[in-house]
Amino acid sequence: MLARCSRAASSHFFHQLRNNNNSKDAAFKFISHQSYFKAATAAAMAASPILSSQKVFPSNSVVNLDKIFRSKPCSLALAPDSPLRIEEPEYEGIRRFVLKLLLFYSKQSKSIRGANVVYRRIVSQVDRPAIYEVFNLEKTFKMTFSLLVLHMWLCLRRLKQEGKEGVEFGQYIYEIYNHDVELRVSKAGVNLLLTKWMKELEKILYGNIVAYDAAMLPEAKPDELPKVIWRNVFSDDGTTEPDDTASQAIQAYSHLCSFIAMARYVRHEASCLSLTDKEAMFSGNFMFTSLENLSSHARR
Repeated sequence: MLARCSRAASSHFFHQLRNNNNSKDAAFKFISHQSYFKAATAAAMAASPILSSQKVFPSNSVVNLDKIFRSKPCSLALAPDSPLRIEEPEYEGIRRFVLKLLLFYSKQSKSIRGANVVYRRIVSQVDRPAIYEVFNLEKTFKMTFSLLVLHMWLCLRRLKQEGKEGVEFGQYIYEIYNHDVELRVSKAGVNLLLTKWMKELEKILYGNIVAYDAAMLPEAKPDELPKVIWRNVFSDDGTTEPDDTASQAIQAYSHLCSFIAMARYVRHEASCLSLTDKEAMFSGNFMFTSLENLSSHARR
């Protein structure tokens, strides 16, 4: 139900940009019957008026993902001696005493710091060029937002396994995410009706989460997750299934299709996160599977 509401809400997104020669602010008007994907691109259009929405089915770059898919899922937790770990700061003497008075070491403060680290891990995976190159994606506002939502869902799904404590921790991550998305929308050029934008993006987030959760249920059909990935990430118009041209390509080159490969990547990351311990999840001392080497191979 929420997934359908998400697509319905997107019809109220604003799409066209009107230039105002007397002002630095851009004025947006609402256009009905616009899909989320076309509408989300409007934010990026403020910075770049020409954005190609064409998707090209991938070359050999996605084949390299087999190296990941063949491997057995394992914990994503960082090793104790990893230079990428971020440890809680430890102070002594008067400084520690003052920080205790300021509740620096309270459970809430620690959770907020941990949530910041977790969100930085998400952003690190989403903002790096590798994920766009490996899956042959354009780095547009709507694409980055789609990937951000996808990786947020992966983390929130894992945290739910920790019960109430995990859900509460996930709320801190959501608040950080919300602030970051607001900054991204503003940076993309949307200065008017920002609150309206954020409400629509929030509906899309929850709609996508419901769709991803349903696609991962044991009783879900095997092709459900690829279809959801197609609709939420790859489709230009929010269609549930690929069109005839894309379907022909899928039938001929199913192992090469980007959205099918991404669905496999998502299942792999979900399995690895389920094996990642609570301490790593709550401190942010984990890393999504690196795609850097695959990206480098694709460029050669």
